[in-house]
Amino acid sequence: MINNDILRSIRYMLDLSDARVVEIIRLADPAFPIEKTDIQAFLKRDEDDGYLECNDAVLAHFLDGLIVHHRGRDDRLPLRSVEKRVTNNVVLKKLRVTFELKDVDMHQAFADAGFPISKPELSALFRQPDHKNFRPCGDQLLRNFLKGLTLRMRGASA
Repeated sequence: MINNDILRSIRYMLDLSDARVVEIIRLADPAFPIEKTDIQAFLKRDEDDGYLECNDAVLAHFLDGLIVHHRGRDDRLPLRSVEKRVTNNVVLKKLRVTFELKDVDMHQAFADAGFPISKPELSALFRQPDHKNFRPCGDQLLRNFLKGLTLRMRGASA
């Protein structure tokens, strides 16, 4: 999926303001260079003037900041380095950690979106890429997961 779409979807799901998105990104790294105007540019449609492409560094900082925002930071541990390449599988993993989702919760999110998946399919998404049963998370799968999670967070009116 396009990083801008992922950012837009999570922002809508959690009903976050542009300023709040900046705060969340800075939770992952206070020195990360990001401004409210950047977020506004990321949220525009690609045909609009002023559109900016959201790169992997911004999305990785946002996802890591989201984990800190929802779960808190363990000050005994050093700051984790952010992902260099953000794949759909990484987004799925980060959201799972953020919302402390168990397998049952994940299956329910997919089912709520009208896209049920089996237990082996779900576990294959969380394996290491070099594992023989690893499965890359496709755009449709991630889109449906985000839809199901949005329904869970915002209610049936979403």
